[in-house]
Amino acid sequence: MEVSAGGIVYRRGARGPEILVIEDRFGRIAYPKGHLEAGETPEQAALREVEEETGIRGTIEGYLGRVSYRYVLPGGSPQEKVVDVYLIRALEGELSPQYEEIVDAYWVSPAHALELQETRGYVNNAEVFREAVRRLARESRGVSRGGRG
Repeated sequence: MEVSAGGIVYRRGARGPEILVIEDRFGRIAYPKGHLEAGETPEQAALREVEEETGIRGTIEGYLGRVSYRYVLPGGSPQEKVVDVYLIRALEGELSPQYEEIVDAYWVSPAHALELQETRGYVNNAEVFREAVRRLARESRGVSRGGRG
């Protein structure tokens, strides 16, 4: 079984939170993710993959869940993969997609991120996208009431 980690990245925009979505080489919407390197924790791998694939450095704000799926390796044998997914707040960096890995990366509103996930995303990623949007909505409501409590 292959173990990977990744993150749904957000930033505070002028009109509220924005989520970073990536478009993979198959034209599907996803989030940055990749394998763990030797001695690396899932959290470290998630932050490294986000920075490598998008140029954005961030900090982990929470665990969103585990995504599991199977795919077929280039010789025909099936491979099982699990991805630990984190909510990551962008701290710095210029958005610069790693075109060897992804086709594009861009910031969108949480509602648009959900719409893209529903229409062009992978079914197994739907719950972590929904959970990220729920958390950002809760945080926004808390901030609008004058703080985080």
